[in-house]
Amino acid sequence: MSENLDLLRSIYADCERGDYSRVDWADTEIEYVIADGPTPTTFRGLSELAAGMRESLSAWENLRARVDEYRELDEERVLVLLHTTARGKTSGVEIEQMRANLFHIRGGKVTRLLHYWDRDRALAELGLEE
Repeated sequence: MSENLDLLRSIYADCERGDYSRVDWADTEIEYVIADGPTPTTFRGLSELAAGMRESLSAWENLRARVDEYRELDEERVLVLLHTTARGKTSGVEIEQMRANLFHIRGGKVTRLLHYWDRDRALAELGLEE
């Protein structure tokens, strides 16, 4: 399972620097789910993933995601607990949130990614309440 952690660490090393351009980690048929927040939605495939990420990222400046913890749930799923900060481009409002991402990984590629704006919701849905 450490290969999964290595993959995720490489993804978040870029994110912590504010670089969200890589998609080589994603399966061509990836399912990207924004599970909650202002616009819950699902994107399928690399082109929809890229468009969804561009749309989501375009609202923010100085967006940074710092990993608090990686939790291997089983051989294919890793929960990443994040601390996210950003400033709204239009509003100037600064946010600081505790988020979570659930990665499904098979064959060295992420096949499904669930993004939770609300970390507690992710933990509750997975039966991992703290």
